[in-house]
Amino acid sequence: MLRQIGSLVVSYLLPMACGAFPISQDRPLVPETAERGVGMTADDVNQGWISLFDGSSLFGWQAESDANWRVESGCIVVDNGSAPGLLRTTAQFDDYELTLEFQAEQDTNSGVFVRTSPRPTDPEVECFEINIAPGSNPFPTGSIVGHVKTNEAVASDGWHRMSITVFKRKLSVQIDDRPTATLADTAPFGRGYVGLQYNSGAVRFRKIRLKPTGLERSFNGRDLQGWKTYDLMPGRFSIAPTNALQALGGPGQLESETQYADFVMQFKCRTNAEGLNSGVFFRCIPGEQMNGYEIQIDNTFIDGDRNKPKNGGTGAIFRRNEARRVVANDNEWSAITLVAVGPRIAVWVNGHQVADWKDDRPKHPNPRNGQRLDAGTIMLQAHDETTDILFAEIFVAELNQREKGDGASTNDN
Repeated sequence: MLRQIGSLVVSYLLPMACGAFPISQDRPLVPETAERGVGMTADDVNQGWISLFDGSSLFGWQAESDANWRVESGCIVVDNGSAPGLLRTTAQFDDYELTLEFQAEQDTNSGVFVRTSPRPTDPEVECFEINIAPGSNPFPTGSIVGHVKTNEAVASDGWHRMSITVFKRKLSVQIDDRPTATLADTAPFGRGYVGLQYNSGAVRFRKIRLKPTGLERSFNGRDLQGWKTYDLMPGRFSIAPTNALQALGGPGQLESETQYADFVMQFKCRTNAEGLNSGVFFRCIPGEQMNGYEIQIDNTFIDGDRNKPKNGGTGAIFRRNEARRVVANDNEWSAITLVAVGPRIAVWVNGHQVADWKDDRPKHPNPRNGQRLDAGTIMLQAHDETTDILFAEIFVAELNQREKGDGASTNDN
């Protein structure tokens, strides 16, 4: 598996053209019975939503100040400590829809930060802050701090739903499905973290979900345009009757013509028998045999316990970070989201985050030997002679570099 395969006959295909995707009406769907992220429906998962909060831990989050962030009764809670400061995601995102629910005391001053650096000093230029604050505040709840003051009054008691959309240079906010603020043609632009602020007073957050947007389809459902095959390897890739991409036998690989460095990827996959093994490789050295980081696809677990993966578990960064739970099932579709920014790699299966890993190894051009941050190809794996797996709805987007900020870059904090 370590040898270079430049001597193999490689079949190159034309780059995929942008446009509509005439997929079969028999769309691959994660079933209603599948395990998924907290508070999410199967329809949410099939639309590409992921849960940023699992309802029981702060997995996938990092505090940037000494405040008493904690989980109580399915909520993220804070009410004391040094201020201001953030609890922010460890993964970064660029264009997306974000929804959450919050409950604040009457005098609470808090907020939700998007496209933020870990420790912003000026929310007017380094990020966007959607305020949670009393009506007497210059920017009451639903306002964009430093930019837009809302005229929509929000009650200070009970739970409220906040919806935020950031796409390119436009930001829009809704509270309880009512528009409160819109901002267009302005910075900051580019990737950043999602942050929850503690400033003063008690606040609670729950049902925090995100849907990446702006991704481009990399598999057209008709042919292998945009991908290259390795004909001397026994594994085969073809288009199934349902317009899915089928991998049979192995070993084998299908390699993207496009290379990606910092990106978000969403796809669906289905193993067609019990106990099969496959994977998706990324930041690969082009032309070599599956030489990149690998997202494992293996739904087996030990002693009937999904918290004990048998072979890393679907969503694991193989040989680097084991999945904390096996969410997917054999013989049914599952939805996988990968976010790779610098050394930080995060993976969700059916909207549930299963991996959060930072590659702290010294930098090296070969990802088997060290940290590789350079752009590389994506490879779909046909693992062995038993392989029978389907891939579908493969979307990828390179994440934009930040224009402003104090550290939300490839050097993850």
